[in-house]
Amino acid sequence: MYIELTEYLRCPEEHEEQTYLVLVPQVMEGRAVTAGSVGCPVCKNEYAIADGVTRFGDQAGADAGFPAEAATSLPAADTVQALLGITGPGGYVVLVGSAARLAGDLAEVMDGVHFVGVNAPADVAPSATLSLLSHPSVIPLKSSMARGVVVGADHAAEPWLGEGSRLVLRGLRLVVLAEDAAAPEMEQLARGDGMWVGVRR
Repeated sequence: MYIELTEYLRCPEEHEEQTYLVLVPQVMEGRAVTAGSVGCPVCKNEYAIADGVTRFGDQAGADAGFPAEAATSLPAADTVQALLGITGPGGYVVLVGSAARLAGDLAEVMDGVHFVGVNAPADVAPSATLSLLSHPSVIPLKSSMARGVVVGADHAAEPWLGEGSRLVLRGLRLVVLAEDAAAPEMEQLARGDGMWVGVRR
Protein backbone atom coordinates (compact mmCIF):
# COMPACT_ATOMS: atom_id res chain seq x y z
CA MET A 1 0.00 0.00 0.00
CA TYR A 2 1.27 3.44 -0.99
CA ILE A 3 2.20 5.08 2.31
CA GLU A 4 0.65 8.46 1.43
CA LEU A 5 -2.73 6.76 0.98
CA THR A 6 -2.93 6.32 4.76
CA GLU A 7 -4.44 9.78 5.28
CA TYR A 8 -7.40 8.82 3.09
CA LEU A 9 -8.15 5.48 4.73
CA ARG A 10 -11.21 5.15 6.95
CA CYS A 11 -12.26 2.50 9.41
CA PRO A 12 -15.24 0.53 8.02
CA GLU A 13 -16.99 0.56 11.39
CA GLU A 14 -19.84 3.04 11.91
CA HIS A 15 -18.21 6.05 13.52
CA GLU A 16 -16.83 9.41 12.40
CA GLU A 17 -14.99 8.75 9.14
CA GLN A 18 -12.61 11.68 9.57
CA THR A 19 -10.75 9.80 12.28
CA TYR A 20 -7.25 9.02 11.03
CA LEU A 21 -6.02 5.46 11.06
CA VAL A 22 -2.58 4.70 12.46
CA LEU A 23 -0.16 2.89 10.17
CA VAL A 24 2.37 0.45 11.65
CA PRO A 25 4.67 -0.65 8.80
CA GLN A 26 6.77 -3.79 9.20
CA VAL A 27 8.14 -4.17 5.67
CA MET A 28 8.46 -1.44 3.06
CA GLU A 29 9.57 -1.36 -0.56
CA GLY A 30 10.21 2.25 -1.49
CA ARG A 31 7.01 4.18 -0.66
CA ALA A 32 4.92 1.00 -0.42
CA VAL A 33 4.06 -0.89 2.79
CA THR A 34 4.04 -4.60 1.97
CA ALA A 35 3.50 -5.88 5.52
CA GLY A 36 2.20 -4.30 8.70
CA SER A 37 -1.14 -3.07 9.98
CA VAL A 38 -3.44 -0.08 10.31
CA GLY A 39 -5.35 0.57 13.52
CA CYS A 40 -8.37 2.65 14.44
CA PRO A 41 -7.92 4.77 17.60
CA VAL A 42 -11.73 4.96 18.07
CA CYS A 43 -12.86 1.31 17.99
CA LYS A 44 -9.37 -0.20 18.47
CA ASN A 45 -9.76 -2.51 15.47
CA GLU A 46 -6.60 -3.50 13.64
CA TYR A 47 -6.40 -4.44 9.98
CA ALA A 48 -3.53 -6.43 8.52
CA ILE A 49 -1.40 -5.51 5.54
CA ALA A 50 -0.03 -8.67 3.94
CA ASP A 51 1.60 -9.06 0.53
CA GLY A 52 0.89 -5.38 -0.05
CA VAL A 53 -2.89 -5.75 0.41
CA THR A 54 -4.67 -3.95 3.27
CA ARG A 55 -7.47 -6.30 4.35
CA PHE A 56 -10.34 -4.62 6.15
CA GLY A 57 -12.50 -7.73 5.90
CA ASP A 58 -12.94 -11.17 4.36
CA GLN A 59 -12.07 -11.16 0.64
CA ALA A 60 -14.34 -14.16 0.05
CA GLY A 61 -17.25 -12.06 1.29
CA ALA A 62 -16.17 -9.19 -0.94
CA ASP A 63 -16.37 -11.44 -4.01
CA ALA A 64 -19.72 -13.02 -3.15
CA GLY A 65 -22.74 -12.65 -5.40
CA PHE A 66 -21.05 -11.62 -8.64
CA PRO A 67 -20.89 -13.98 -11.62
CA ALA A 68 -17.38 -14.65 -12.93
CA GLU A 69 -18.50 -14.03 -16.52
CA ALA A 70 -19.26 -10.40 -15.63
CA ALA A 71 -15.53 -9.71 -15.50
CA THR A 72 -14.43 -11.19 -18.82
CA SER A 73 -14.05 -8.08 -21.03
CA LEU A 74 -12.71 -4.64 -20.27
CA PRO A 75 -12.62 -1.46 -22.36
CA ALA A 76 -9.37 0.09 -23.57
CA ALA A 77 -7.52 2.25 -21.07
CA ASP A 78 -7.69 5.35 -23.27
CA THR A 79 -11.47 4.95 -23.48
CA VAL A 80 -11.74 4.82 -19.68
CA GLN A 81 -9.45 7.83 -19.34
CA ALA A 82 -11.64 9.81 -21.75
CA LEU A 83 -14.80 8.82 -19.87
CA LEU A 84 -13.22 9.87 -16.56
CA GLY A 85 -12.20 13.19 -18.13
CA ILE A 86 -8.82 13.17 -16.36
CA THR A 87 -5.95 14.73 -18.31
CA GLY A 88 -3.40 15.87 -15.70
CA PRO A 89 -1.27 14.14 -13.06
CA GLY A 90 -1.91 13.78 -9.35
CA GLY A 91 -4.55 12.38 -7.04
CA TYR A 92 -6.25 9.01 -6.85
CA VAL A 93 -8.51 6.95 -9.09
CA VAL A 94 -10.35 4.06 -7.41
CA LEU A 95 -10.89 0.82 -9.35
CA VAL A 96 -13.52 -1.52 -7.89
CA GLY A 97 -13.60 -5.26 -8.53
CA SER A 98 -12.52 -6.44 -11.99
CA ALA A 99 -11.81 -2.81 -13.00
CA ALA A 100 -8.54 -3.16 -11.03
CA ARG A 101 -7.24 -5.17 -13.99
CA LEU A 102 -7.09 -1.87 -15.88
CA ALA A 103 -4.54 -0.35 -13.48
CA GLY A 104 -1.40 -1.17 -15.47
CA ASP A 105 -2.77 0.14 -18.76
CA LEU A 106 -4.31 3.21 -17.13
CA ALA A 107 -0.97 4.05 -15.48
CA GLU A 108 0.58 4.24 -18.94
CA VAL A 109 -1.95 6.81 -20.19
CA MET A 110 -2.51 8.66 -16.89
CA ASP A 111 1.00 9.45 -15.73
CA GLY A 112 1.29 10.70 -12.14
CA VAL A 113 -2.08 9.31 -10.98
CA HIS A 114 -2.11 6.67 -8.21
CA PHE A 115 -4.69 3.89 -8.43
CA VAL A 116 -6.49 2.14 -5.57
CA GLY A 117 -7.92 -1.28 -6.29
CA VAL A 118 -10.77 -2.42 -4.05
CA ASN A 119 -11.62 -6.15 -3.96
CA ALA A 120 -9.32 -6.75 -6.92
CA PRO A 121 -9.25 -10.21 -8.53
CA ALA A 122 -6.62 -12.57 -7.14
CA ASP A 123 -4.45 -12.21 -10.25
CA VAL A 124 -3.97 -8.45 -9.69
CA ALA A 125 -0.86 -7.57 -7.70
CA PRO A 126 0.01 -4.27 -5.99
CA SER A 127 2.61 -2.10 -7.71
CA ALA A 128 4.24 1.31 -7.51
CA THR A 129 1.09 2.81 -9.03
CA LEU A 130 -1.55 0.50 -7.49
CA SER A 131 -2.55 0.05 -3.83
CA LEU A 132 -4.94 -2.79 -2.95
CA LEU A 133 -7.67 -2.78 -0.27
CA SER A 134 -10.44 -5.25 0.50
CA HIS A 135 -13.72 -5.28 2.44
CA PRO A 136 -16.96 -7.22 1.85
CA SER A 137 -19.35 -4.24 1.81
CA VAL A 138 -17.54 -0.90 2.28
CA ILE A 139 -14.83 0.96 0.41
CA PRO A 140 -12.52 1.86 3.31
CA LEU A 141 -11.67 5.33 2.00
CA LYS A 142 -12.88 8.76 3.08
CA SER A 143 -15.61 10.56 1.16
CA SER A 144 -14.75 12.97 -1.65
CA MET A 145 -11.14 11.83 -2.03
CA ALA A 146 -11.02 10.50 -5.61
CA ARG A 147 -10.58 12.18 -8.98
CA GLY A 148 -12.57 9.32 -10.43
CA VAL A 149 -13.97 5.87 -9.70
CA VAL A 150 -14.36 2.93 -12.08
CA VAL A 151 -16.63 0.08 -10.98
CA GLY A 152 -16.21 -3.28 -12.70
CA ALA A 153 -19.19 -5.19 -14.04
CA ASP A 154 -18.72 -7.77 -11.27
CA HIS A 155 -19.44 -5.07 -8.65
CA ALA A 156 -22.02 -3.01 -10.60
CA ALA A 157 -24.65 -3.12 -7.84
CA GLU A 158 -25.21 -1.76 -4.35
CA PRO A 159 -23.43 -1.16 -2.06
CA TRP A 160 -20.60 -0.53 -4.51
CA LEU A 161 -22.33 2.07 -6.68
CA GLY A 162 -23.27 4.11 -3.62
CA GLU A 163 -19.80 3.70 -2.17
CA GLY A 164 -18.19 4.74 -5.44
CA SER A 165 -20.44 7.81 -5.65
CA ARG A 166 -19.43 8.80 -2.11
CA LEU A 167 -15.75 8.83 -3.02
CA VAL A 168 -15.90 11.03 -6.12
CA LEU A 169 -15.04 14.70 -5.73
CA ARG A 170 -17.80 17.11 -6.74
CA GLY A 171 -17.80 17.77 -10.47
CA LEU A 172 -15.89 14.56 -11.24
CA ARG A 173 -16.99 11.21 -12.62
CA LEU A 174 -17.99 7.64 -11.86
CA VAL A 175 -17.63 5.11 -14.68
CA VAL A 176 -19.47 1.78 -14.36
CA LEU A 177 -18.55 -1.04 -16.70
CA ALA A 178 -22.20 -2.09 -17.00
CA GLU A 179 -24.73 -0.22 -19.11
CA ASP A 180 -27.79 -0.71 -16.91
CA ALA A 181 -26.25 0.92 -13.82
CA ALA A 182 -27.58 3.92 -11.91
CA ALA A 183 -25.74 5.50 -9.02
CA PRO A 184 -27.04 7.71 -6.20
CA GLU A 185 -25.97 11.37 -6.13
CA MET A 186 -24.71 11.09 -9.72
CA GLU A 187 -26.11 12.81 -12.79
CA GLN A 188 -26.01 10.55 -15.83
CA LEU A 189 -23.72 11.81 -18.61
CA ALA A 190 -23.68 8.81 -20.94
CA ARG A 191 -24.90 5.24 -21.33
CA GLY A 192 -23.94 2.78 -24.04
CA ASP A 193 -21.39 0.26 -25.31
CA GLY A 194 -21.69 -1.62 -22.03
CA MET A 195 -20.81 1.39 -19.86
CA TRP A 196 -22.50 4.06 -17.73
CA VAL A 197 -20.97 7.43 -16.82
CA GLY A 198 -22.17 9.89 -14.20
CA VAL A 199 -20.91 13.11 -12.67
CA ARG A 200 -21.27 14.17 -9.05
CA ARG A 201 -23.06 17.50 -8.80
